[in-house]
Amino acid sequence: MVRIILNGCLGTMGHVITETFAKSAEVKIVAGVDIRADAGAAMPYPVYAAWSEVKEEADCAVDFAVAAATDTTIAACAERRLPLVLGTTGLSDAQLEKVRRLSEQVPLVQSYNYSLGVNTMVKIIREITPVLARAGFDIEIVERHHNQKADAPSGTALMLADAANQAENGRYHYVYGRSDVRQKRDPDEIGISSVRGGTYVGVHDVIFAGDDEVLELNHQAFSKAIFAKGALTAVLFLQGKKPGYYTMADVIG
Repeated sequence: MVRIILNGCLGTMGHVITETFAKSAEVKIVAGVDIRADAGAAMPYPVYAAWSEVKEEADCAVDFAVAAATDTTIAACAERRLPLVLGTTGLSDAQLEKVRRLSEQVPLVQSYNYSLGVNTMVKIIREITPVLARAGFDIEIVERHHNQKADAPSGTALMLADAANQAENGRYHYVYGRSDVRQKRDPDEIGISSVRGGTYVGVHDVIFAGDDEVLELNHQAFSKAIFAKGALTAVLFLQGKKPGYYTMADVIG
C-alpha cells in the first residue's frame, strides 16, 4: 500500500482526493498538511499546520493546494526524498524552476489537469495542429470556471495552448484579451479567453477556425472526482520510477 501525505487537505480538492483515495485498496493517506489544521479534526488522518510537524513516514506526496503553499511541499519532498504528484496551478516561474530542480532528485508528475479526457484532448491537439495550422486555421481557446477560481487563464487552458504550440515548434504567442488592441488577428497567435461564473467545474473549448469550416474540441468536467482519480493513477505510476519530470502524457501512455 502506498502511503501518502496530502498538502492542502482541507481545501475543496483535498476533500475530494480524501474521499476518492479512501475507496482504493492501493493507497492510504497517512497525514495531511493545511494551514487551517485546527479545522481538520474530522479528517480520517492527522492534519498538521506545517510539513515540519509531520511525523508519519510516506511513499509519496500529493499537492493540490494554493500556489503560496507549494514551496514548502517542494522543500519537504527534497528533504524526505518523496515522489510528488503536483496539481496546484498558478505557480510562478521561480516555483516552476524549483519543480524542475526537484525532479532531478525525485520522480514527480506535474499537470494542470489530471482528467483522462483532457489529457486525451492534449494528445489529439498535438496530432491535428500541424495539419490544420499549415492549412491556415486559427486557434482560439475558451475556458469557463466557477466564480471562486482565483487564477486566469486556467492552467488547463495554458496546457492546451502549449500542446498546440509545441506541435508547431513554438511559432505561436498567446493573446489574453483584445479590448486594448485594434488590429487584425495575427496568424501566429493563440487567443485564450476566460469566463468566471456560477459553479462551473471546468469547461474548455479549443477552436480551430479555417476558411469556411470550423473544428471544435470540447471537454466538460461535471465533478472534481475526475481529477482525484487521475491523481490516484499518477501516484501509482510514480512508484519505483527513477527521478525525473513526468506528465499525464507519460501516465496514460
